Amino acid sequence: MQLVATTLQGLEQVLAEEIRSLGAEDIRIGKRAVEFTGDQYTLYAANVYCTTALRILKNIKVFQARTPEELYTLSKEVNWEEFLHADQTFAIDFTVHSPYFTHSQYAALKLKDAIADRFRERLGRRPSVDTKAPHIYIHLRIDQDQVFLSLNSSGESLHRRGYRGQQHKAPLSEVLAAGMIRLTGWDGKTPFYDPMCGSGTLPIEAAMLADHLAPGLLGRKYAFQHWPDYHEKLFRQILLDAQKQVLTTEKSMIFASDTDHKSYSLSKENAQRAKLDHRIHFFLSSFEKASPPPVAGTLIMNPPYGERLPHADLVSFYKAIGDVMKQRYQGWQVWILTANLEAAKFIGLRPSRKIQLFNGPMECRFFRYDMYAGSKKTLSQDTP
Repeated sequence: MQLVATTLQGLEQVLAEEIRSLGAEDIRIGKRAVEFTGDQYTLYAANVYCTTALRILKNIKVFQARTPEELYTLSKEVNWEEFLHADQTFAIDFTVHSPYFTHSQYAALKLKDAIADRFRERLGRRPSVDTKAPHIYIHLRIDQDQVFLSLNSSGESLHRRGYRGQQHKAPLSEVLAAGMIRLTGWDGKTPFYDPMCGSGTLPIEAAMLADHLAPGLLGRKYAFQHWPDYHEKLFRQILLDAQKQVLTTEKSMIFASDTDHKSYSLSKENAQRAKLDHRIHFFLSSFEKASPPPVAGTLIMNPPYGERLPHADLVSFYKAIGDVMKQRYQGWQVWILTANLEAAKFIGLRPSRKIQLFNGPMECRFFRYDMYAGSKKTLSQDTP
């Protein structure tokens, strides 16, 4: 079957490697998506294992349409009875980039009418629409005059692992956090430290990676469990195999801190929900006052971008980050995600790598700083 895994911009290559590790074939990397072929096992496993996927889509039909009438007619030809029962509910999500369909909601409405009318004409009854908790999720994508119809096998976005309770004021997506960690190359065998942990997403995702804990083991449900061809035995076997891969070591080299009491408590609660609180050392401290772990490793931070800070304070804040890195983190690999490129200049260090990522709608840079111990110089007047 033809499958598509969607992701965040900048994480396509990382997701492709995850997909490849599951035995998928014909892998093609696109913008915010990875296309591949696989069987039912691949579909289920991608949902369970992939840390950087948002949704796993199963392609149904691709065709050309330039009018709502063409969209309706060609959509109605799809054998929807194969994917949906009349007593089930469905919802349609859509992305439309086309001069021929300027009202994206109207395009989705025409698809809904085509499905409903086909059922009514053939069976005398039709499935109902439920936008909140449908049995079947249908995805409509229109690019110019190309129409792509698919089933969303994941249902709710895969970034919703289930361990996050009350929202932090500026939460980092679980998928973005997992992708950032994988981009660093950290393998779980050296210390990991997030000194501005917020809701704890980075250290929790790091613990999951270190323990080989697949996101699907956290207990969420999937839309494919409502599909007519759902193979429960196969799905249970995939979960069992994933459970066998989990490491049970109690040794932890994952550290997380925050200067805010509420964030500190929230991150600990989230780690408890993920049953990973024993793997992470949480403590209250500012980055400037915190003592680094005794052995050098990988540090990732997502500092404030300055939306609520005066410029002078933001400059001092980023300068202090650079000063602490130079003074205390020799031998470390430090990664910083920021949307404020002007502020990043005041870190005063030359990044060895720059990766474009998006934190929600904000375009960011993920900077890597190699804090060499000894004679190699890291200080530079070059701008990031």
